[in-house]
Amino acid sequence: MAQRTKARKEALDQLFQSDLRKSDITIGEVRDYAAEILTGVKANLPRIDELIRTYIQGWDFDRIPGVDRNILRLAIWELLWSQTPEAVVIDEALKLATELSTENSANFVHGVLSKLASLKGQLAL
Repeated sequence: MAQRTKARKEALDQLFQSDLRKSDITIGEVRDYAAEILTGVKANLPRIDELIRTYIQGWDFDRIPGVDRNILRLAIWELLWSQTPEAVVIDEALKLATELSTENSANFVHGVLSKLASLKGQLAL
């Protein structure tokens, strides 16, 4: 498994734990790229969650499975605030959703991320 893939999984674990506990995002002992993701998500969480709420057509934010919500947080930060290519961000998010969440999660995550990717240049950050 590639180092960045492992780092994304570590970051997702931390995000999920913080979300579950309803506590601040903590960085902890993680790989450098996981720390970068966590720092970025923490700094931009209100905007990231606003984007999720805007583009989850037909869903209530609080009813999204926690794993999916945090995959979206991680991937939206990578998509909009990092230099990672869009295709890589989406592919990695889909792998996480397929591996760790529900049968329909990958399609849901793909829909939200594809919409945001298509609007990337128009979004105010």
